[in-house]
Amino acid sequence: MADPGVTTATGAAESVPVGPDELPVCCPNPRMPLWSSHPRVFLDVAATGEARCPYCGTVYRLQGGAAKGGGH
Repeated sequence: MADPGVTTATGAAESVPVGPDELPVCCPNPRMPLWSSHPRVFLDVAATGEARCPYCGTVYRLQGGAAKGGGH
């Protein structure tokens, strides 16, 4: 199995599952190798349940899906 957040041999980005306790999500994530570094960006996965990094294309998916209403 490929490491989370690393592009595959075909160039496709991996999907990285994240739990609510891992918010806020930033990319590159700590599991990514140094060679794949790019400027750190914070991604909002709570609203829609997933977000794609604009630099490397890694998709982060919130386990359990998007946050249900009840905001402030």
